[in-house]
Amino acid sequence: MIAEILCVGTELLLGDIVNTNSSWLAKELADLGVSVYRHIVIGDNKQRLKEAFETALNRSDVILCTGGLGPTQDDISKEALAEACGRKLVRNEQAAQWIKSRYIDKGFALTENNWRQANFPEGATPLFNPFGTAPGCQLELAEKVIFLMPGPPVEMKPMFAGYIKPWIQARNHIVLKSRVLRITGLGESAAEDRVADIVASQNNPTIAPYAQYGEVIFRITARADSEQQALNLIEPVELEMRKRFGLNIYGADDACLEGVVVELLEKNLLTISCAESCTGGLVTARLVNIPGVSTVLKEGIVAYSNEAKITRLNVNPETIKKFGAVSAEVAAEMAEGIAQTSNSSLGISTTGIAGPEGGTLEKPVGLVYIGLFFKGKVSTKELKLFNRSRDNIRKRATLAVLDLVRRTILG
Repeated sequence: MIAEILCVGTELLLGDIVNTNSSWLAKELADLGVSVYRHIVIGDNKQRLKEAFETALNRSDVILCTGGLGPTQDDISKEALAEACGRKLVRNEQAAQWIKSRYIDKGFALTENNWRQANFPEGATPLFNPFGTAPGCQLELAEKVIFLMPGPPVEMKPMFAGYIKPWIQARNHIVLKSRVLRITGLGESAAEDRVADIVASQNNPTIAPYAQYGEVIFRITARADSEQQALNLIEPVELEMRKRFGLNIYGADDACLEGVVVELLEKNLLTISCAESCTGGLVTARLVNIPGVSTVLKEGIVAYSNEAKITRLNVNPETIKKFGAVSAEVAAEMAEGIAQTSNSSLGISTTGIAGPEGGTLEKPVGLVYIGLFFKGKVSTKELKLFNRSRDNIRKRATLAVLDLVRRTILG
């Protein structure tokens, strides 16, 4: 079963609204074993939408369209579909009565254009909307089926769950199962190179690499008659990839780096405190994202000025004078200072030049030092995050800190 997703709305093309419908529907369809080959966004133009429907009907089994079902003149999804299929628009009396009752229940006055929402391509079945006033519809054409759904996610998702998902489950018996491996410390090209032979010979399962912010993701996907069969196909591929990447794999599926760090701290009965300069509290904020972190996170401070580094973290003024605030030596003293003053098992620190100004030839924008104090020893790491924005430098430094903590605890 091959599906295509059409999302209607000029506001999507202009970027005024982020198109979350496509990604949500794609994930749902993948879980149902349906292949999605294309996501299309069309503005509020009937001719272009008609052409999109015609093209989709020629190459896909199922077309899911969101948006364009409201009462105004720019809501043209049903009109475009009717023209693409050579059908008339006809009034559905059941839908008209449903719309009337919805407006009365909400205390709204019915205007003439509201009745447009009761018109459907001939032969279509209305799909009633429990969270809005615009019904969707289902239109079957020989071996093809088109579903029209509202654009707002709060309306679209229940309609998909209530009508479309059961329809697909009754007809599609192939299971599509995925396992996601999350990798840090390697770029996308370097990561893919490690498994190039596996990717070259893939069939079922398939391996798809893609980069996210500061990490590389490999999605291993198997197609089978049952979920267990799919998992059995995935297992040997996953084991081989774990062997090749080792500690670079920090987690799987929905894992996040800060969650893995907090879990390791809890498991090893460790506590942590953060002394941040250039990251400005981002490391602490990532840790605080995890519920229950209060059992391991003791303190987080932003020691941005030299004075704060000296008075709060016991950094030696002579160290700053000799090496500069942005240095491995200062990062080391910051990490030790926060660990000792907070009585934490582990202290981490950041100091760097996030830019866009303040860099020199010796210490350019993007130079960051991480300090880590653990079991009475201090270590540092230098990052060269050159040619990046201030925001990018701070975020990548934060990820590097979390990964360093993870690797340190794992030994």
